Amino acid sequence: MRKKDENKNKLVQAILEEYKPETAKDVQDALKDIFGPMFEAMLQGEMENHLGYSNNSKEEKETENRRNGYISKNVKTSMGEMKIDVPRDRDGSFEPLLVPKRTKDISDIDRKVISMYAKGMSQRDISDTIEEIYGFKISHEMVSQITDKVMDELMEWQNRPLKKCYPFVFVDCMYSTVRKDYESKEMAAYTILGYDMDGGKEVLGVWLNETESKHTWMQIFDEIKSRGVEDIFFISMDGVTGLEDGAKEIFKGVVVQRCIVHLIRNSLKYVPSKDYKKFTAHLKKVYGAPNLKSAQHEFEKFKEEWSSKYPGAVDVWVRNFAHVEQLFDYPSDIRRVMYTTNAIESVNSSFRKVTKKGTFPSEDALLKVLYLRITELQKKWDKAHVHNWAMVRNQLDAHPKFKDRIRKYI
Repeated sequence: MRKKDENKNKLVQAILEEYKPETAKDVQDALKDIFGPMFEAMLQGEMENHLGYSNNSKEEKETENRRNGYISKNVKTSMGEMKIDVPRDRDGSFEPLLVPKRTKDISDIDRKVISMYAKGMSQRDISDTIEEIYGFKISHEMVSQITDKVMDELMEWQNRPLKKCYPFVFVDCMYSTVRKDYESKEMAAYTILGYDMDGGKEVLGVWLNETESKHTWMQIFDEIKSRGVEDIFFISMDGVTGLEDGAKEIFKGVVVQRCIVHLIRNSLKYVPSKDYKKFTAHLKKVYGAPNLKSAQHEFEKFKEEWSSKYPGAVDVWVRNFAHVEQLFDYPSDIRRVMYTTNAIESVNSSFRKVTKKGTFPSEDALLKVLYLRITELQKKWDKAHVHNWAMVRNQLDAHPKFKDRIRKYI
């Protein structure tokens, strides 16, 4: 047995002999009783480091500053409220790090654990990091218990009332591995990002299912409608069969736009890499044209040049050209917002940074880390609006399809 394990067992045995706990509450009380002296010992270590000499040292001191007794304070910790004695020095220069001056709540270990979890750290990494910072280790079970505290918050967020109108909504799916029924399964995480009337970004929710399907998207759209969403002007999406018709059944008047970037990727599957640059440059002349007539003209030239070489790639655009044509029903600033799902893909990219650690032990574990990541993203979004939103709003206000609808929500 390793020396560390022997010491741990001795400590556990000493606690059992001293406190003789019989219930979980007895164990909690015993740990609370030990927590105070542990904090005080750590504070003594901080004071020794500050002064440069240990307590009762007989050696010549390099400073005239000396210890000056203690001040008692009640502090709130993750083990509950307790009284501790904080050492003082004569000149008042001691600034304890563990229990800062004027601080009465030091239960932020929980918050640190949650923050680390939100950044995608594994339970093992979190436990090792807490030990490195604070000198004691917390179990994987305790990490799970601490992060479970966000589940009620997550459920409240997932069911919160939404705004009445989101001019732009972006939908997408990503897959993560979850252990379920003693086997690992790929779970689809459905995410909806909305732009509100002020150009603010908001994730409306995140949902898990074993597959991506029209039926699940229909249930999700129905749910956000029941949470208060009355109108959506544009939904930008990748191609899920039946999703367009389903969205229009629930939100009358919505424009469903296929993501141009996804169409490009789909068509490039049929194009050798040597022609990528030339092929995409020609495509940009189509969807980036100044008006519909020019787009149609460039599309004819595009088909003439590439149909014989890569018919599969051209067919992707022939089948979806109606989605290119409808872009030109709207002014340029609206088009720039609606023709790509880059905004939602950026969210999923952020998700992947915290889900790449591997298989999640449960659906709740995956939902927790996604929700915590969303709260981190939202902090950034609260400080900014969608680029060039003022022009987008002006064009929506002036467009005959939206001007009456938009005024209902101003």
